[in-house]
Amino acid sequence: MRLRGPALLPAARLWWDGRRLRLRLTLLYGVLFFVAGSVLLWLTYLMTARALDQQFNIKFLRKDGAAPLGGLPVPTGPIVDAVQLDVDHRTSSVLSEMVRSSLTVMILIGIIALLLGYLVADRALRPLDRVTDTAQRLSESTLHERIALGGPQDEVKRLADTFDMMLDRLNRAFDVQRRFIANAAHELRTPLAINRTVLEVSLEEPDASHDLKAMARALLGTSARYERLIEGLLLLAQSEQELTYRRTVDVRQVVRIVLEQLDLQPRKRHVAVHHDLSPALAQGDPLFLERCVFNLLENAIKYNVRDGEVWVRLRQDDGVTLTVENTGRPVPPYEVDELFEPFRRQQGERIGSSRGAGLGLSIVAAIVKAHGGSIEARARLQGGLEVTVRLPA
Repeated sequence: MRLRGPALLPAARLWWDGRRLRLRLTLLYGVLFFVAGSVLLWLTYLMTARALDQQFNIKFLRKDGAAPLGGLPVPTGPIVDAVQLDVDHRTSSVLSEMVRSSLTVMILIGIIALLLGYLVADRALRPLDRVTDTAQRLSESTLHERIALGGPQDEVKRLADTFDMMLDRLNRAFDVQRRFIANAAHELRTPLAINRTVLEVSLEEPDASHDLKAMARALLGTSARYERLIEGLLLLAQSEQELTYRRTVDVRQVVRIVLEQLDLQPRKRHVAVHHDLSPALAQGDPLFLERCVFNLLENAIKYNVRDGEVWVRLRQDDGVTLTVENTGRPVPPYEVDELFEPFRRQQGERIGSSRGAGLGLSIVAAIVKAHGGSIEARARLQGGLEVTVRLPA
């Protein structure tokens, strides 16, 4: 398939961006060559003119009547004038021919010098390309790779070695972070699970007083909120890391599964959910994508009004676009971006309330970023939000 003009522009720009430094160095080499060649040509011209002047003894044929050499008289007359003109003409012809030939040779050699300069620049920058390719290929799951550049201990070798040492430090830091998340998940979940079990057992005691059961139920609610908070924080920490598992995911099927899960949840207020789902495939972690869609829809239902509505639209063009729009209370436009920060909610609710921990949209933003996508929100004039998620196809 032939590429037409508009399609060639991105490819040409990508090629130019990848070769910009090489071309700049080649241009610098060429300019220096032509400057040095011009100076050399000018000096050669002056020395040649002086040599011709001495060789043909042009000063001997001056018309001022002076004795140039040995006090001998200067011959005069029409013959001498003719000889003078002939010598001047021949000298000018020799100098002009020398300049033309030198310019032609300098241009031809300059073109060869530009080609050689590009090859030299390409060879000199090839180790930097290796450093760049390694940096672009690395992720959290491939931090064990190293450049391991060989050769003399020059500037590029020192740069590669410094980059390898930085990768060692990053790898150790990520290992510590992964161990910390795993330990935190165990240490935080275990006591809450024990407390929940003790409270549930106390509620089943037939001899327990009414006040004790009321206190146990209140503590169970508090424990459940803390469990949700811990789960959200751990998921947020995991979502902000590099994905270690990717496969092709049918996003439409993920949205349908989430809609079925939400339908099973009891609602204090009726909210109608409308969906328009087109086939869409994305590369990513299906569990994270399901949690992303779940948080978006849960947020749209939670922060809604009585008899409100939610619209879910899924499209695929250059990528996957998921839009979740809901009715609700008006949201100031200047507060929209803050909703993606941890512990921020709509409608100015306090962080300890029973409606959540304020991590829903933060987790969504982290998951989308880990998948290489983008997310944006817009406050609707009628109230509520319109959140748009774009993922690579």
